[in-house]
Amino acid sequence: MPAEPLAAPAVPGSTGLDPAVSARLAHDAAGLVAAVIQQHDTHEVLMLGWMDDEALHRTLTTGRVTFWSRSRREYWRKGDTSGHVQLVRSVELDCDGDAVLVQVEQVGAACHTGARSCFDAGGPLPAVVGE
Repeated sequence: MPAEPLAAPAVPGSTGLDPAVSARLAHDAAGLVAAVIQQHDTHEVLMLGWMDDEALHRTLTTGRVTFWSRSRREYWRKGDTSGHVQLVRSVELDCDGDAVLVQVEQVGAACHTGARSCFDAGGPLPAVVGE
Protein backbone atom coordinates (compact mmCIF):
# COMPACT_ATOMS: atom_id res chain seq x y z
CA MET A 1 0.00 0.00 0.00
CA PRO A 2 1.52 3.39 -0.98
CA ALA A 3 2.38 5.76 1.82
CA GLU A 4 0.28 8.86 2.34
CA PRO A 5 1.89 12.08 1.07
CA LEU A 6 3.70 13.95 3.80
CA ALA A 7 1.63 17.02 4.55
CA ALA A 8 2.98 20.55 4.59
CA PRO A 9 3.17 22.33 7.95
CA ALA A 10 -0.26 23.44 9.19
CA VAL A 11 0.85 27.08 9.27
CA PRO A 12 2.84 28.29 6.26
CA GLY A 13 6.32 29.21 7.38
CA SER A 14 6.01 27.26 10.62
CA THR A 15 8.64 24.64 11.15
CA GLY A 16 10.35 22.75 13.89
CA LEU A 17 13.80 23.69 12.56
CA ASP A 18 15.97 25.49 15.08
CA PRO A 19 15.80 29.20 14.14
CA ALA A 20 19.60 29.44 14.51
CA VAL A 21 20.01 26.74 11.85
CA SER A 22 17.43 28.37 9.59
CA ALA A 23 19.26 31.69 9.89
CA ARG A 24 22.43 30.03 8.54
CA LEU A 25 20.63 28.90 5.36
CA ALA A 26 20.77 30.99 2.18
CA HIS A 27 17.36 30.04 0.80
CA ASP A 28 16.60 30.62 -2.88
CA ALA A 29 13.56 32.68 -3.95
CA ALA A 30 11.32 29.66 -3.33
CA GLY A 31 12.69 29.15 0.20
CA LEU A 32 14.76 26.11 -0.76
CA VAL A 33 18.33 24.90 -0.45
CA ALA A 34 19.98 22.19 -2.55
CA ALA A 35 20.51 18.85 -0.83
CA VAL A 36 23.34 16.75 -2.24
CA ILE A 37 22.84 13.11 -1.29
CA GLN A 38 26.00 11.01 -0.95
CA GLN A 39 26.64 7.39 0.04
CA HIS A 40 28.41 7.70 3.39
CA ASP A 41 31.09 5.03 2.94
CA THR A 42 31.99 5.28 -0.76
CA HIS A 43 31.28 9.02 -1.15
CA GLU A 44 29.38 8.28 -4.36
CA VAL A 45 27.08 11.19 -5.21
CA LEU A 46 23.62 9.68 -5.57
CA MET A 47 21.25 12.54 -6.28
CA LEU A 48 20.28 16.16 -5.74
CA GLY A 49 17.03 17.19 -4.10
CA TRP A 50 15.53 20.31 -2.58
CA MET A 51 14.70 21.09 1.04
CA ASP A 52 12.94 23.89 2.81
CA ASP A 53 13.25 24.39 6.56
CA GLU A 54 10.59 21.78 7.34
CA ALA A 55 12.14 19.13 5.06
CA LEU A 56 15.52 19.74 6.70
CA HIS A 57 13.94 19.56 10.15
CA ARG A 58 12.31 16.21 9.27
CA THR A 59 15.61 14.93 7.87
CA LEU A 60 17.52 15.97 11.01
CA THR A 61 14.99 14.47 13.42
CA THR A 62 13.69 11.26 11.82
CA GLY A 63 16.76 9.47 10.44
CA ARG A 64 15.21 9.42 6.93
CA VAL A 65 15.74 11.97 4.14
CA THR A 66 12.75 14.20 3.36
CA PHE A 67 12.58 16.54 0.36
CA TRP A 68 10.25 19.23 -0.91
CA SER A 69 8.87 18.30 -4.33
CA ARG A 70 8.84 21.40 -6.50
CA SER A 71 6.56 19.76 -9.06
CA ARG A 72 4.05 18.15 -6.68
CA ARG A 73 4.29 20.93 -4.07
CA GLU A 74 4.47 18.44 -1.19
CA TYR A 75 7.00 16.76 1.08
CA TRP A 76 8.24 13.34 0.10
CA ARG A 77 10.39 10.91 1.97
CA LYS A 78 12.70 8.85 -0.19
CA GLY A 79 11.59 5.23 -0.27
CA ASP A 80 8.03 5.50 1.01
CA THR A 81 6.65 4.13 -2.26
CA SER A 82 9.73 2.41 -3.76
CA GLY A 83 11.28 0.91 -0.64
CA HIS A 84 14.61 2.47 -1.69
CA VAL A 85 15.18 4.39 1.52
CA GLN A 86 17.92 6.81 2.50
CA LEU A 87 19.02 6.40 6.11
CA VAL A 88 20.75 9.52 7.41
CA ARG A 89 24.35 9.14 8.57
CA SER A 90 25.31 12.85 8.75
CA VAL A 91 24.21 16.29 7.55
CA GLU A 92 26.56 19.21 6.86
CA LEU A 93 25.99 22.78 5.71
CA ASP A 94 28.24 24.28 3.04
CA CYS A 95 30.25 27.47 3.63
CA ASP A 96 27.70 29.91 2.22
CA GLY A 97 24.57 28.11 3.43
CA ASP A 98 22.93 27.41 0.09
CA ALA A 99 23.43 23.64 0.12
CA VAL A 100 23.49 20.74 2.53
CA LEU A 101 25.42 17.50 2.15
CA VAL A 102 23.45 14.54 3.45
CA GLN A 103 25.46 11.37 3.82
CA VAL A 104 23.22 8.30 3.78
CA GLU A 105 23.06 4.57 3.74
CA GLN A 106 21.22 4.07 0.46
CA VAL A 107 19.01 0.99 0.37
CA GLY A 108 18.28 0.13 -3.27
CA ALA A 109 18.34 2.61 -6.12
CA ALA A 110 18.58 6.35 -5.49
CA CYS A 111 17.21 7.39 -8.89
CA HIS A 112 13.56 7.16 -9.87
CA THR A 113 14.75 5.43 -13.09
CA GLY A 114 15.99 2.48 -11.03
CA ALA A 115 19.66 3.41 -11.41
CA ARG A 116 21.91 3.40 -8.35
CA SER A 117 22.71 7.11 -8.88
CA CYS A 118 20.84 9.81 -10.78
CA PHE A 119 24.22 10.69 -12.30
CA ASP A 120 24.58 7.16 -13.69
CA ALA A 121 21.16 7.55 -15.29
CA GLY A 122 21.97 11.01 -16.69
CA GLY A 123 25.35 10.04 -18.03
CA PRO A 124 28.53 11.98 -18.83
CA LEU A 125 28.79 15.17 -20.87
CA PRO A 126 31.72 15.91 -23.18
CA ALA A 127 34.14 18.10 -21.28
CA VAL A 128 37.72 19.20 -21.73
CA VAL A 129 39.74 17.79 -18.87
CA GLY A 130 41.95 20.38 -17.25
CA GLU A 131 45.58 19.74 -16.46
